[in-house]
Amino acid sequence: MSFGDYINGLRIKNKKTLRQFCMENKLDPSNWSKVERGVNPPPKDEAVLGQWAKYFGLKPKTDEWNQFMDEARISRGEIPKDIMNDEKAVALLPTFFRTVRGAEIGEAEIKKLIEKIKEANTPDEP
Repeated sequence: MSFGDYINGLRIKNKKTLRQFCMENKLDPSNWSKVERGVNPPPKDEAVLGQWAKYFGLKPKTDEWNQFMDEARISRGEIPKDIMNDEKAVALLPTFFRTVRGAEIGEAEIKKLIEKIKEANTPDEP
């Protein structure tokens, strides 16, 4: 799924037509449509992305907010900053890339790998 598909789904989930959504949020329907269709990428400006997330009723520092931001970054071909700032996660990225490139990998396998990455990033208990 692309960022465009993701925000299209959020808009539909909120029961808004493209024109309704754009009118309520003072957006150009033509430009918004291009983002939803993947013609235009999501903006790089975090403040603009934050405003867009708020259009959908997402609250900062929630899982939904983080997913919104991650979808935008991934759509632009970027690895999320919090992952890049985590030394353990960065050390695991080459293994992840080799795994994905080396074989057909299904959603279940990706979820297992993500869980292993999360476990590696969980602080040891005292």
